[in-house]
Amino acid sequence: MNAKYIISSIAALSLITASCGLDYEPVSDYSDVTEGSIDNTVDEIIYKNRADAESALTALYEDFRGNQNTLQLDFLLIGDVHSDNAYAGTTGSEVVDPATNDLNGTTLCVNRDWEYYMLQAAKCTKFIVGVASVGDNSLSESEINTMRAQAEIMRAFIWFRMVRMWGNIPIITTVPKDITSDNIGESYESYFPAQNTEAEAYEYILKDLNDALLYAPEGTADKTRFSKDVARAILAKVYAEKAVRDYSKVIEYVDALTARGYDLCPDYGDLFNIDGPVKDGFAATPLHTNTIESILEVHYPVGSGNWASWMYGRCLEDWDASFSWAKWITPSRDLIAAFDKVGDTKRKEQTVVYYECAWSNYYPSDNYAFMYKVRSGFSNVFFLRYDDVLLLKAEALINGDNVDLEGAAAIIDKIRTRAGVAKLTSAEKSSKDNLFKAYVNERRLELACEGERWYDLVRLDILEETMAAAQRNDSGRLPMAVPFTSNSYLLPIPQDVLDTNPNVEQNPGY
Repeated sequence: MNAKYIISSIAALSLITASCGLDYEPVSDYSDVTEGSIDNTVDEIIYKNRADAESALTALYEDFRGNQNTLQLDFLLIGDVHSDNAYAGTTGSEVVDPATNDLNGTTLCVNRDWEYYMLQAAKCTKFIVGVASVGDNSLSESEINTMRAQAEIMRAFIWFRMVRMWGNIPIITTVPKDITSDNIGESYESYFPAQNTEAEAYEYILKDLNDALLYAPEGTADKTRFSKDVARAILAKVYAEKAVRDYSKVIEYVDALTARGYDLCPDYGDLFNIDGPVKDGFAATPLHTNTIESILEVHYPVGSGNWASWMYGRCLEDWDASFSWAKWITPSRDLIAAFDKVGDTKRKEQTVVYYECAWSNYYPSDNYAFMYKVRSGFSNVFFLRYDDVLLLKAEALINGDNVDLEGAAAIIDKIRTRAGVAKLTSAEKSSKDNLFKAYVNERRLELACEGERWYDLVRLDILEETMAAAQRNDSGRLPMAVPFTSNSYLLPIPQDVLDTNPNVEQNPGY
């Protein structure tokens, strides 16, 4: 048995077991416990009392809100820079590798994303297991169920992101026991399991979400909580994926959200605008939070800023702050042309802004394009919105068993009307193929620079042709290191994971 594996595993146990006294810093250290476990359980009480359990749930929310690297920045890096929506922005390999399809097991964003997602899933699992047996029995069964359900939705959200990125992933459903000298041999496989298949991962995701639908709090005015409505939205997105595709379920869960009162904001800018004068310095606040369109978002009030805004362009509450270096997620000429082709000025103005700057990596320095949807340290960040899932219903009406092109066109026209764009033409509505192409373009414009584009191209099997066209037609794109193929649909497993766990296999093509 390789001592490296066991020592590393023991060092990670303090994250999820109450009795271990070893120090562990999840921000910087790799944790083998995030490789998952098979069927071990923890005999010790994890939470002594109600306060411990409530504090742990609060910590889960804070961990989710606080990780801007993975949940925000890297999601856009893969979703937009790795697609045709954006350029890298700067010239470092961290962002150029996704832009040029040069990903490998040592790519920074791939490594830190795997680590965070596995850590956060493990923390959710610890809470789900621990809240069921609080030491002083101070929580009622109803309270236990409601608290557990919120962690289940968060874990399902994390797993959903992971399975779309990597396909086969290890699934954590139990908290392993401490490794001791007496059980080190029998416990080995608990800490170093093989991946679950993509289909199995989706089964676990659906199990978590269906349980949460029974017990999670209903959607409330506070859209930062993992509610039943969040579970419904994730279910709609899950059932649009190829591995478990059921378009009737997509329609069912979107209709449930509609019945709950979700709708589009009157103005697209309501989602992104900031209150206060540009350049002058102000206590910036979003004009609208917890809107009728928002399903899951995070807030950054004064004193707790969204530093990711520095990465995209100017920070409007402090005009010159952190503006001496090239920014990430630079909107592509191809995306801008797509806005211009349909006269889409409203969504373009909320997505792209031009400033003068000191660099000219992808545009002239005196008229440089920047991503504008997160424009302040106090901007909300959306993880789930009604416009996203409503468009998925249109997809279901186009591609599902019960085709309803008229119904799909009505949804697309609703989205376009809000954006001030003319309704679909007769030619666009004249056939299933034409309407599907219009639909794909509508999702691109509506959700531009929000991280969804890559996953749309993969889900709809149009990645290769789309990226080949972008390479031909977009003069600003860097040359591809390798062409996009079916092997590009999944990201590489981090090399550290492969080195540490011999039971994990690399994805094809890497």
